[in-house]
Amino acid sequence: MAHKTMRQTCNGQSTRPMRVSGKVQRCCSVHVSALQNSGPPPAWDRRVVVPEVEPRDKPKPFSVLGSTGSIGTQTLDIIAEYPDKFQLVALAAGSNVELLAKQIRQLKPKMVAIRNSSKLQQLKELIKDIDQQPEILVGDEGAVEVARHPDSEAVVTGIVGCAGLLPTVAAIKAGKDICLANKETLIAGGPFVLPLAQQYGVHILPADSEHSAIFQVMQGLPEGGLRRIILTASGGAFRDWPVEKLSEVTVEQAITHPNWSMGKKITIDSATLMNKGLEVIEAHYLYGVDYDNIEIVIHPQSIIHSMIETADSSVLAQVSSNPLLSCVIGSIPIEPSCTLVNVNPA
Repeated sequence: MAHKTMRQTCNGQSTRPMRVSGKVQRCCSVHVSALQNSGPPPAWDRRVVVPEVEPRDKPKPFSVLGSTGSIGTQTLDIIAEYPDKFQLVALAAGSNVELLAKQIRQLKPKMVAIRNSSKLQQLKELIKDIDQQPEILVGDEGAVEVARHPDSEAVVTGIVGCAGLLPTVAAIKAGKDICLANKETLIAGGPFVLPLAQQYGVHILPADSEHSAIFQVMQGLPEGGLRRIILTASGGAFRDWPVEKLSEVTVEQAITHPNWSMGKKITIDSATLMNKGLEVIEAHYLYGVDYDNIEIVIHPQSIIHSMIETADSSVLAQVSSNPLLSCVIGSIPIEPSCTLVNVNPA
């Protein structure tokens, strides 16, 4: 069966098609040349050089923001499975008190924050029989305190939207490494956050699938070895719909992703491809790559999480058949290098 190839960039120029899993897929290159000539220092300047660290004789303590969301629950699964490597110190959630109470019982954090203050009494009732009671805080201020908890060395930022910016800034100022799963932190605050991280000697480590994939395959690249970044996209809920049918879309259809089970906001952003546009901005800030050298490839199978092309025209990809992000969360480092964990295959 013949497959039509769409080759369209944002400025009307053509790009070469990419072939993934035997099928030619749509390829879009993002061109924002006017924005790329100046900016803050990237988290990892076109290569990843892993610092040498001393071996640890005890688990690394973490705080988790957004513990009841997709990133948060998978992170806690890894922490629970590997108590010799990870320890949960503090966590923050929105309003899912039932799941939050289960997390408190299982992992016994020292501090807990719940953003929805109306749920406070319900949470206290659900955990009243626990001998080791955590300190409980509410609101955005509570998330800030979780982020800068003195016993934590790193913070996983899984809060959705710009609500993640203030606690991330607080964590950086407290000297915590950031395992970044909140893209809005860099999109809304990159010019402020990146110099701040450099000032405090903090590592920003990408925890979402696409940028973690890039982080992994960039390790070992020599200086000048990176040519371009290729972000993969599932295409979202309407990737196979004809244009004339899009006016008939329902909310229920828009929040049903063909590959993943995610929150409503990110699923809508995936359906409109807005999420991938945000990831282009995030990749620019994380890796210092010009927008002209960041491309998006529609890859419906979602097996390749992202790719890079090197100066010698080789393409390196991070590949996983697991439909969850656990395989990526598992590589959130004890230090800025991969920690391998077992994840059940799909």
